[in-house]
Amino acid sequence: MEEYKKQFARTLAETGALFFDDNLVLKDGRPTPYFVNMAMFRTGKLAIKLGSFYAEMMISTGLADRTDIILGPSYKGSSIALATAIALWQDYGKDLLFDYDRKEAKTHGEASRKKSVLVNRTLFDGCKIFVVDDVATSMATKVDLLDRLKEEAAGLGVEYEVVGIGIGVDREQTTAVYDEQGRVMLNEKGQNAISDFEAKASVKVFPVAGIREVVQFLYDEGIPVMVKDRKRPLDEEAKAVFDNYLKIYGT
Repeated sequence: MEEYKKQFARTLAETGALFFDDNLVLKDGRPTPYFVNMAMFRTGKLAIKLGSFYAEMMISTGLADRTDIILGPSYKGSSIALATAIALWQDYGKDLLFDYDRKEAKTHGEASRKKSVLVNRTLFDGCKIFVVDDVATSMATKVDLLDRLKEEAAGLGVEYEVVGIGIGVDREQTTAVYDEQGRVMLNEKGQNAISDFEAKASVKVFPVAGIREVVQFLYDEGIPVMVKDRKRPLDEEAKAVFDNYLKIYGT
């Protein structure tokens, strides 16, 4: 496990961004024994630290040399894009553009003559874009952003390439399965959301770290994590609950 991933895992635990509890529910209706809330990186110090993890991932994978624009979907992705751009400049001397989308296209001010969904209007012909966001479960947010990006580029008459999508934590789990009435079916394993997305969108996903390696590292090192509103090292019981969860819903 690379050093930056270890530091990322430690920071997730220290900030409480990663926590374990009973009765947690995902947006799709399935239960989960843990949650990752990247909004806990909410100070200047923590924001630049988060950006450094994404920046190091981009450096280690060679993405930093293939990227012109770092794009983050609103809202959480916008701060990640900014923090990553700052970290790349401070730590590696790479000065990249950054941008994020609006929920609605701006039609006044500098956008009076041409609507734009991107705040900084960074697109140019032939640009290479790396999208950053917090976590990935269904990939729906990323699909929506790529659709909006396609419309934006078409309106400007420019060509572009999405070189990848970076996420903080890969939950390494499958999609939800629903019955004929649209109700989520528990203990049913769906499709690998990220693999499906990569195949359909022809865009590769790059996590800073996977949840399995994060939890295993914290467990092995005895690093305190927020468990049921109390900071303590993960014990065998908590680890077994996590492992069983991924046996049911994991990729």
